[in-house]
Amino acid sequence: MKAEHNSHSLFYRNPFGAAECNKEVTLSISIENIGIPKRIELVTNAGRYGMYYTQSLGEYNIYTVVIKLPEKPCKLYYYFEIDTEQGLFYYGNNDSALGGIGRLWDNVPEKKYQITVCSEDYKTPDWFKNSICYQIFPDRFCREGDFKAEKPHMKKRNWGEMPYYKTEQFGGRFDCSDFFGGNFEGIISKLPYLADLGIGAIYLNPIFKAYSNHRYDTGDYEVIDEVLGTEKDFERLCKEAEKYGIRIILDGVFNHTGSDSKYFNKNGTYDSIGAYQSLESPYSAWYRFSSYPEKYESWWGMETLPQVEEMDESYRDYIISGKNSIVKKWLKKGAGGWRLDVADELPDSFIKELRKAVKETDSEAVIIGEVWEDASNKVVYGEEREYLLGDELDSVMNYPLRNALIDFALGRCDAKAFDMRISSIRENYPKETFYSLLNFLSSHDVERIITVLGGDYPDNKESQAAYYMSGEKLNLAKQRLFAVMTLLFLMPGVPCLFYGDEVGVQGFADPFCRACYPWGNEDTEILDKVKTLIKLRQSADSFVSGDMETIYTYDRGYAMLRTGKDGKFVVLANFGGERCIRLDAARFGIKKLTDVNGEEFYAEDGIFYINMEEIGARVLRT
Repeated sequence: MKAEHNSHSLFYRNPFGAAECNKEVTLSISIENIGIPKRIELVTNAGRYGMYYTQSLGEYNIYTVVIKLPEKPCKLYYYFEIDTEQGLFYYGNNDSALGGIGRLWDNVPEKKYQITVCSEDYKTPDWFKNSICYQIFPDRFCREGDFKAEKPHMKKRNWGEMPYYKTEQFGGRFDCSDFFGGNFEGIISKLPYLADLGIGAIYLNPIFKAYSNHRYDTGDYEVIDEVLGTEKDFERLCKEAEKYGIRIILDGVFNHTGSDSKYFNKNGTYDSIGAYQSLESPYSAWYRFSSYPEKYESWWGMETLPQVEEMDESYRDYIISGKNSIVKKWLKKGAGGWRLDVADELPDSFIKELRKAVKETDSEAVIIGEVWEDASNKVVYGEEREYLLGDELDSVMNYPLRNALIDFALGRCDAKAFDMRISSIRENYPKETFYSLLNFLSSHDVERIITVLGGDYPDNKESQAAYYMSGEKLNLAKQRLFAVMTLLFLMPGVPCLFYGDEVGVQGFADPFCRACYPWGNEDTEILDKVKTLIKLRQSADSFVSGDMETIYTYDRGYAMLRTGKDGKFVVLANFGGERCIRLDAARFGIKKLTDVNGEEFYAEDGIFYINMEEIGARVLRT
C-alpha cells in the first residue's frame, strides 16, 4: 500500500504550522486506491477522529477530517491508522521527525507529527521583531580609560592579547581570571557606531559582580561588577542607548550562582553567612547538599557553580516575585528584557512565574531562552517543556538555524535537507516566536562563524591559539560568510551579531571566541557587507514581518520568497552548485525581477534563469 501526508503542504494540513487554541485544522491523507477501507482514523493524544473520503486524484483517494484544537495550550501529536482488507497500516512522521512527507510504519509510529497549540493571547514584543541585535561579552568589547577596578585574583591583560587558555596561565586552576577591562563607559562610547550599524538591541553577557571574567558565576545579583562600573553607570548606559533607539537585554543566570558569592560564600569573600558556611544561613535552602558542606549539586559538576533549588520559595521571592526582586529591579533601572541562561535547567513553573513578573513590570520587555535544540518539543529529564505555548518565553536562541546554515555552507547537507530543517522550525514554532527568534552565527559558547566557514582546522588548543586564516582560505571563508549572512539577515527572526563578527574576528570555541574587539584593525570589506545587508533588511517590511516560502532547492542552491505589503523579494544562495539557477516563479505571477544592484530579468512564462557565483547570494525584487 502507498500513502502520503505532507505537513508542509496546505493540501494536506491547513493552516500550516502552529495554531491557537480552539482553532480548526483540516488534515488529509492520500491513499493508493485499494478499494473501500474498513476504517481510516486520525489518532492524536487528545482523541481519535474518523476520516471521510473527499476526492480521487489518479491512483489515490483523499481522506480528510476537520478537528478543533484543544481549549488549553499543548502539543498535539498525530498519526494515521488505516485499516484495510490487506491489513492494518500506520502513517506517521519521517525518521528525522522534521515534518513534511512522512512514511508508513508497521506499528504505532515512533515519530509522530506535531501541532503546537499556543495561547490565543500569546504576543511577543514588536520592537524586538523589528530589531537587529548585537551581543556583547562585556570584558572584551571596549575599555574606555584604565581598568575601573581591580580584584585580588585578577590577571590584568593588555587589549588585544590572546585570552589565557592553559591551566598554568591561571596559576594551576582554570578559573577565567584574566581580565581585559571592558566597561560600560566603553560601550557608551561605541553607541554611535552601533547606531550607525543599525542595531536596535544589545544583549549583554552577565554584568553582575562575580569572580570570573565571564560572570556566569554570579557573586551578587544586586551589584554591578566593579570592573564594568557602577549601578549609576548602568542606568546611564540604558538612557544613552535609548537615545539611539537601542534597548539593553541582560543575561539572567538563575540556575546556579558562584561558589564565591554572598549566597554560598565558600571562600569567605563576602560578609554574609553563606550556605556553605552554615545551615542556619538564610540561603541554605537554595542549594542541594548530599554531604554537607563539601558535596553539593553543581552545574555540569563544576564546583565553582553550585546549582540552586529554583523551587525554594525564598529564592523565587528574591529573584522573581518580591517587590524588589532581581528581575524587577534591573528592568526598573532601564533593562529591556532578559535572556535566560540554560533555560532547559529552569523548571517550567519558574519561567512562567518569571514571565508574569517581567510583563507586569514592563509589558514590552522581551524574554529569550537559551535552548540549543527545537524548543517546541525539548525534553529535559523525561519531561517535555512548555516554553512556547504562550506563558513562558518570547524567543529562543536559534541554534538549529545556525547549525543548518553551517552544514549547508560546508556541504554537509544539500539544499533539500537544509530546507527540511528550517521548515521544521517554521512548522513547530508559533508565528509570534518564529518572527522573534534570535538568529545568530556566533556566540560566547561556540566558534566564530568565519573560522568555522574556513573549513578544516586544528582540534587542540595549542594549535588553535596559533591559528589564523589568511590568503585563499580566508577569501573562501568570506565568500561563504557573505552568502550565509544574506540568508540570516533576510529570513524571519531577529538577526544577532556577536561583537566583532561584523569585522571578521576569528577564533575557536571558548576562550578564543571571546577575544577583544580589534578597534582600528577591522576588516572593512566584511563591515561594509554587513551594513549593506542591515540596510536592505530595514528597507522592506517583507524581510521583517513578511511571509516566507521556499521556491528552489537543488543540490547546493537555495531560494526563498519573502512577501509583504511592500512587495515580493527573491533571496538566492549558492554554495558550489549550479551556476545558472532555473527559477520557476510562474505560480506567483512574477514576470520581472530586478537585482538590488539594478540588473533586470524578464520572463513572460515566469521561468527565470539567474546566473550565480559559485559561492554567493543574490537578492531580487519583483
